[in-house]
Amino acid sequence: MKLPVIKHLTSFIEENDQDYVLETIETLEALTEVPSLKDEELDVIGELISNMYGAIEVSKMVKDGTPKKEALNNFMQRVLGSIDK
Repeated sequence: MKLPVIKHLTSFIEENDQDYVLETIETLEALTEVPSLKDEELDVIGELISNMYGAIEVSKMVKDGTPKKEALNNFMQRVLGSIDK
C-alpha cells in the first residue's frame, strides 16, 4: 500500500463519490479472473485494489470526524501492525 496513492484516492472520494471507487474495485476484481494474466499483472491489480480499499477506510474515518492526516496515519499504523504480526 502506498500512502500517497491512498491520500489521492481519499481526496477523489471527497470530491466525487465512493461509488466510483467501489465500481472500479469490482471491475478490477473481475479482471483478475482472466486466465492469461501474468503474475506481475495480477500483483499490480492487487496493489491497486488494496489502495482503493484503504482509501475507502480512510474516507470512512474522515466522515466520522477524524482529521484526514490522523486518519491516514492511523490506517497506515494498522496496516504496519498487521504485517508485523
